[in-house]
Amino acid sequence: MSDRSPAGEQLHTPRLSLQRPTEADIDAILAIHRDPETCLHNPSDALTRLDEAGELYRRWNDQWQRCGYGYWVVRRHGSALQLGFCGIKPMELQGMKVLNLFYRFATSAWGQGLAGEAATAVAAWAFRNVPDIPLIARVRPANIASQRVAVRAGLTRAEHLDGTGYDGYDWIYAAGLPH
Repeated sequence: MSDRSPAGEQLHTPRLSLQRPTEADIDAILAIHRDPETCLHNPSDALTRLDEAGELYRRWNDQWQRCGYGYWVVRRHGSALQLGFCGIKPMELQGMKVLNLFYRFATSAWGQGLAGEAATAVAAWAFRNVPDIPLIARVRPANIASQRVAVRAGLTRAEHLDGTGYDGYDWIYAAGLPH
């Protein structure tokens, strides 16, 4: 399967369906990113207006068109309700090309293992389809739940890559780093 395969637009886990976002998901993008709890550790990601959510959707969609992968909308099988978002984005970290693993879920979905399940599926997809680019997660030291998700997805602490990020000091979790 190539990076740009349409098969990558949908992923499935035992409980979840992950699909490429559409314009119909913009309201959910706003709802999840407007909740102060969901952006507590990443306040620069907080949104307040529908046009901001539309712009975020357009950036996500542009990445899908450029790369053939991006962020997925996460739902339970058979449900239209968006639980959150999980995916990967190419970026640079200390001069190295990496894929950043992202996950953000509505507070109603917290504590059920759903973020870990989605992140594990996305990481497995990345390992299969983009194996030459290391996968990382940037996590605030105080965000214990996010650290658990990164570990569940197969990443381990890479202290030598820790550093200041957009919203404070980032702990880096990684897999597939060059030796």
